[in-house]
Amino acid sequence: MAKSNPSRSGTSDVRGMLTVSELTALVRAREIETVVAAFTDPYGRMMCKRFDAGFFVDGPLADGWHACDYLFTVDMEMNPVPGYRFANWERGYGDVHLACDVSTLRRATWLEKTALVLCDALAIEDHAPVAIAPRTILRAQVERAAKSGFTAMTASELEHFLFRTSYKDAAASGHRTLQPAGWYVEDYHALQGARTEDFHARARRHLADSGVPVETSKGEWGLGQHELNVRYAEALAMADRHVVFKQCMKELADQLGVSVTFMAKPFADQAGSSCHIHLSLWKDGANAFAGKKEFGGVLCSDLFRWFLAGWIAHTEELMPFYAPTINSYKRYQSASWAPTRLAWSRDNRTAGFRVVGEGSSLRIECRIPGADANPYLAFAASLASGLDGIARKLEPPPLFDGDVYAARELPHVPRTLREALARFESSAFAKQAFGADVVEHYAHFFRTECEAWEKAVTDWERARYFERI
Repeated sequence: MAKSNPSRSGTSDVRGMLTVSELTALVRAREIETVVAAFTDPYGRMMCKRFDAGFFVDGPLADGWHACDYLFTVDMEMNPVPGYRFANWERGYGDVHLACDVSTLRRATWLEKTALVLCDALAIEDHAPVAIAPRTILRAQVERAAKSGFTAMTASELEHFLFRTSYKDAAASGHRTLQPAGWYVEDYHALQGARTEDFHARARRHLADSGVPVETSKGEWGLGQHELNVRYAEALAMADRHVVFKQCMKELADQLGVSVTFMAKPFADQAGSSCHIHLSLWKDGANAFAGKKEFGGVLCSDLFRWFLAGWIAHTEELMPFYAPTINSYKRYQSASWAPTRLAWSRDNRTAGFRVVGEGSSLRIECRIPGADANPYLAFAASLASGLDGIARKLEPPPLFDGDVYAARELPHVPRTLREALARFESSAFAKQAFGADVVEHYAHFFRTECEAWEKAVTDWERARYFERI
C-alpha cells in the first residue's frame, strides 16, 4: 500500500462517487431508482433505509431522515439492551435525525440501479451530533487534528475468509459444515488465488466502480483467506470506504451463494483475520512524520516519535476499540502473524507497531486490530492516542529488534475482552479523549458482550464434559 501525496486520495476524482447534481440527473433519467442511506451501529454494521430515488432527491437528501435511537443500544441479535443512558424503555426509544453527508454519495454497482450515501447521527431536538455515534467519535478526533494543522491519512488492510457455503446453509448447519474456498495455505499463491477470481474479480470491479479505489487482492495464510486492499484516504473517508467495502463483499457473496467472514479468529488452528491500520500525519501538503533525525534506524521528525509513543502508551486502555468482541482475543497467539506484545520495530511483522516506508511514504502500521474492528472507533483511538503523544512529547520505548513473540519482558496485549473492558472503563485518558458519556456507553456495550458469552454453552464444553466429567 503506497503512501504519497494525500491530494491524490481526494474523492472528487474517484470513480463511482457522485455529486448531488449528478445523482439528481441519474435519478431523472431512471438510471438510479433506489438510494441506500446508511450509518453504522457500535458493532460497525451498516443500518439503513432504502429510499425511492425520486423521493430521496426531493426531500431526505437535503432534509435528512429519522431512525429509532435503539439502534445504538441493541445487541447482535437486535434485542434492545437495558442499562443505557442514551436510549431505553423509560425514555420510550425515540428517534435520531440522520443527516446525509453528500461527500459520501456513490454508486453501489453491486446492486441494481442503486446509489448509497452515509449519514451522521444528530439529536432530534437541536441537530447536535450524537456523541456516542461511531462516525461522530472519529469526526471529533479528525477535527482535533485539524486544529493543529494535521490531516490524518489512513488505510485499513482488511482480511477475510471465503467459503463455498452460502450464508443460509452455513447458519442452517450451525456453521459446522463450512467449505473453505481453498484447501491449502495460499499466501501469495497464484494458482490457488485464481480459484476465487469468480468472487474477488467481481469484488474488485464493483468496489472500484462504487467509490472504493482498489489496489490489490491476494491469498493469505488461512484456507480460503484473502486480503483485498483499497487506496488510502483521509481518516473519515477511509473509515467510510472500509464499511462500504465490507457491505459490498457480504452482499456480493450473498448474491453468488457463497459467504465471507470478517471474524477475527474463525478457526483455532488457522491464522486470524486482521485490520492493519496504516497511518501518517500530513501538514501543508507534506508528510509530517518525515524528517532528518535518526531514531531507531528511521529518519523521521519529532512528531513521528511523539505520535508513535502516544499510540503505544494508550493501546491497552483503548483495546476494546481495536478488539471489540469475545472472538477478537483468540487471535493473539504466538507465531500466528497477529501481535501479542506492545513493541515497535522496523519492518517486523512480529511487532504490534511496524514502521514502514521512508520520506513521504513513512508511516506506522498498527497490526493489533482484527477484521472485526469498527473502523470509526479504531481510527479514533489511534488518532487520540498519537495526538496525546504529540501534545505531551512522549518518548517511545527503544526499537525492538528480533522476535517480539519471544520477548517475555514486554507488556502483553489484554488477553480477554473482560480484561480490556476493565482498563477501558477506568481510563482517565479515554474519558478525556472521547468524553465520559462515550466511555460509559461503550463500557456497557462491551460488558453486554462479555455477559452474553459468559452465559453461553458451547460445542467445546459439550465435547469435553458431556460424557467424561
